[in-house]
Amino acid sequence: MMLSRQKKRWVYGLMACILAISVNLATPTVSHAGFLENLLRGVINWGVQSYQLSNLSDAQEQGFGQEIHNNLIRSGRVKLYNNQRVVSYVNEIGQRLARESTRPSLNYRFFVVEDDSINAFATMGGYNYINTGLIKTATNEAELASVIGHEIAHIAAKHSLAQMRVQARNQGLLTAAGLDSSQIVQLGMAIAVDYPNSRSDEMEADDLGFNMLTRAGYAPEAMVSFMRKLMDASGGRRPPGFLSTHPATSDRIARLQTRVNGYQGNAQGTLYTEGLNQQRYRSRVTPL
Repeated sequence: MMLSRQKKRWVYGLMACILAISVNLATPTVSHAGFLENLLRGVINWGVQSYQLSNLSDAQEQGFGQEIHNNLIRSGRVKLYNNQRVVSYVNEIGQRLARESTRPSLNYRFFVVEDDSINAFATMGGYNYINTGLIKTATNEAELASVIGHEIAHIAAKHSLAQMRVQARNQGLLTAAGLDSSQIVQLGMAIAVDYPNSRSDEMEADDLGFNMLTRAGYAPEAMVSFMRKLMDASGGRRPPGFLSTHPATSDRIARLQTRVNGYQGNAQGTLYTEGLNQQRYRSRVTPL
């Protein structure tokens, strides 16, 4: 049957509309293109996350500490000393002190660095590093414990995170969203081995370290004797790395000596005396 001329015009019009709609849907308009571009950008950036340093959980902090540690080793900035006898001894002391810290639930790790310079440092997440040179310089276990406790204190007080915020701000890296993981790791490496701690951070680490030392039963005078020994050994030259970041070492020694005198008076010579046996200490670090 032949369609009338009017019906043909209606059918042709309907077909034209359908074709126009199809073409419009198939052709990316400016708005469609913008949507697709944003979607693609989201796919490319998937997995890139920013972190607010003030809100890191213990698990996140420990994860970044592990990454910083791995990069320090891979880059050659740190060469580990792997004699198990010495490493186990340092870990034994460290764990004893960490239990008395203000963050005892953190998974603290202790490493010995093959380096004759007298130094120690720490990074976020519980990672502590003690140079072989410092271990050999200490006279007894209590002196070594005083240094380890000081480094644990920096971690417990989150000093590296606070310093990271300062450095990120100074370098123009800090945004409203925070820092991404690669920036945190790179800054963490630099802060661990290159940047000095502030005077206030050192004072706080002294106090927290002293508390750990006494709670663990070590003789607190070892903290003072070791600082004084290192200052005297420098003979006016640049002090060892462990002290070079401490701008007022004499003031700190005076403050700590006052606390030592108070503890000795209260203890009446019966407490806080562990770790002073030189012969026992030397037998534990014989491989060095």
